[in-house]
Amino acid sequence: MAIRYRFDVLAALKEKGYSTYTIRKEKLLSEGTIQKLRESAPVSAINLNQLCKLLQCQPGDLLEYVEDENNVISE
Repeated sequence: MAIRYRFDVLAALKEKGYSTYTIRKEKLLSEGTIQKLRESAPVSAINLNQLCKLLQCQPGDLLEYVEDENNVISE
């Protein structure tokens, strides 16, 4: 995967006072999204929007592009 998270998003949420229990209880993110974050898997733009709102940051603060030799596009 060429795009990845810059840091542990769930740990950052916890530092802001959002435990996974609180996130589920207040329906801030779905269980499936929480699981994707645990696995460092990509989430939807809607969920990125919610993460930016909760963490008070920009998408570029969350994500970075890393060159991946396996994802070379040939012409």
